[in-house]
Amino acid sequence: MRTIDKYVFGSFLSSFVLAFLVLSFVLTIGILVQIVGYIMDGVPMSLVGEFCMVSLPETLQWSMPLALLVSSVLVFSRMSADSEIAAMRACGVNLLAIMKWPLIFALACTLVGFFINNEIVPRGHFVRRSLKTKVSVGTGLDILEPGMVITDFPNVKIYFGSKEGNWIRDLVVVDYSNTDVDRMITASKALVTSEGRDIVLDLYQMTVDPVDAQHDTMARAERFQYRVKDALENKTYHKRDKDLRTLEVLSALKDIDRRLETADGGSKVKGTERNLLKNQRSSLRLEFMKRFVFAMASFCFVLVGIPLGIKAQRKESSIGMAISLVISLGYYMIVILTLGLENMAYLYPEYVIWLAVAVCFGLAARLIPKNL
Repeated sequence: MRTIDKYVFGSFLSSFVLAFLVLSFVLTIGILVQIVGYIMDGVPMSLVGEFCMVSLPETLQWSMPLALLVSSVLVFSRMSADSEIAAMRACGVNLLAIMKWPLIFALACTLVGFFINNEIVPRGHFVRRSLKTKVSVGTGLDILEPGMVITDFPNVKIYFGSKEGNWIRDLVVVDYSNTDVDRMITASKALVTSEGRDIVLDLYQMTVDPVDAQHDTMARAERFQYRVKDALENKTYHKRDKDLRTLEVLSALKDIDRRLETADGGSKVKGTERNLLKNQRSSLRLEFMKRFVFAMASFCFVLVGIPLGIKAQRKESSIGMAISLVISLGYYMIVILTLGLENMAYLYPEYVIWLAVAVCFGLAARLIPKNL
């Protein structure tokens, strides 16, 4: 029996390592492209290094469960096609005994996933968002990609279509520094420089609409200098639900529960506050449960992948890959659809999200007895 365990788990582990390396490389290609772009744009290496350290480990939450699924389906479908599973059954070894060590390994990966999703991923999200607040002409505009609405500057929103060095093109600025009127400024191109804590935009072929609160008309100019005051001052990014680690989430939930106890549902104002707190609590719980469901994917994929691999009984790797794709898409699709219920606290999305895990356990309960 020990020989069989070593053979099965050895095949499973070697396949997992190979699949893990391939999937990790594929999932990090986008990050590597961003890193190269930052370096070429002159972003300081300290910021690039910080971006690498928080972004690369986050791919583990996807690559590890998918690698387990692929190795489960491919290894056991090959063993079934080669009649090795039938030979083991003839020797009195049932499927549960064969699945033991792969499931133990998947459980260990699930525990690692719990740690990654609750400690590393929130920290990575917080660091990346915090980098956006370190705005300067040399670094901030490079971190904020073209095609995005930049909201990091005070009293202004900026959008630009492309950039070449310090030149940006297809610029749109919404200036709401004046409380009486919001102005929209456009320019075909602009040169970005700095003076002290101000960012100076030398605009070419610009329009402004309206000119000011007293002149509700559009004006045009071939060249105009626009100044974003105090754009380079230090700012603090406030944490959101995705940035909170385990103890922070539990503390936030406890604080919301305490505020709910003091809210008076009989008052209209208090009733509105109570509904907002309930939605906030539901959203925070959903974020917390999502991390556990993502981690449970490791165990669920092995639990379902092994009997499905045996049932496939094909040597072609394309069949195994197709099965893996269907399982993973179905699992994550349920999670994504549930996340869309974030603002519907009355549907209890924090519990509905566990439907993905329940479906996998139900499918395994149906498939495993058929293969015993």
